[in-house]
Amino acid sequence: MTQHAPHTLTVERRLGDWMRERLPGPVAEFVMFVLKQGWACLFGICLLAAILGSKAIWQPDWALHRYDALVIVAVGLQVLFLSLKLESWEEAKVIALFHLTGTAMELFKVQAGSWAYPEPGILKLLGVPLFSGFMYAAVGSYMARVIRLFDMQFAPYPPFWTTVMLATAIYVNFFAHHFVPDMRYLLFAATLVMFLRTRIWFRIGDNWYWMPLPLAAFFSSFFLWLAENIGTLTGTWLYAGQNPLEKVSFAKMGSWYLLLYVSFVTVTLVIRHALHRQPVQPQRITESRATPESAATTPAPPAG
Repeated sequence: MTQHAPHTLTVERRLGDWMRERLPGPVAEFVMFVLKQGWACLFGICLLAAILGSKAIWQPDWALHRYDALVIVAVGLQVLFLSLKLESWEEAKVIALFHLTGTAMELFKVQAGSWAYPEPGILKLLGVPLFSGFMYAAVGSYMARVIRLFDMQFAPYPPFWTTVMLATAIYVNFFAHHFVPDMRYLLFAATLVMFLRTRIWFRIGDNWYWMPLPLAAFFSSFFLWLAENIGTLTGTWLYAGQNPLEKVSFAKMGSWYLLLYVSFVTVTLVIRHALHRQPVQPQRITESRATPESAATTPAPPAG
């Protein structure tokens, strides 16, 4: 289990205890689900807040460009998260992988004319501001943190090598469809064939719940689509031919849905403890040490 700062663990436990004391059981669990999701999204929420806030106050004659300020904010957030142990070094490895793969995609897509970053900046590489990789890293940060916070177990999970092949095919298609026919519909089908039986087991308090993995990916792609609309509404980036006041096409949800599988498999390259080849029946976790209910993780035993 990853180690986190004692004061962070205390905050998580006290928040859960406070909710359970004041709200009926089902309501408290729903509120805790929402709060845990927000806590897992903390890096992304802070980055979106920086994008919105900087757009509201930035002046074109300021010595520091807004894009460069966002790079400083993103790096500062990462340092702060690690120093406060809001993220472990294991989770930082995941974020680094996301930053590299995300930046590579950004460089290609901007050169291909798919979207652009219209504002000036010194910390840009081939038209891509360096904070853009942190937007992908925010997805990695969320996934790594949400697995810990909800004690997630994934079962039955396909053979690991097949998931790596699928993620690779999806990632390659984001580049290749500029030159050859787009394979996204086959890739959509492949995600269902491979993961339709996979349940995401997650714990709230003493109770376990589950959701099909493809359904979770769909919901997540919707919220990423909403976040992307914030980016375009503020003019931070724009798709080819898009007016900043126009909403991002719903078709982009499909791109995010596929990209989430790349993201998830990237996380599992580092975090493997939650994957189970056989169906599982999660057991009630006994707290045997001073950890918050959101941080304890016990592998679930095989069903039957």
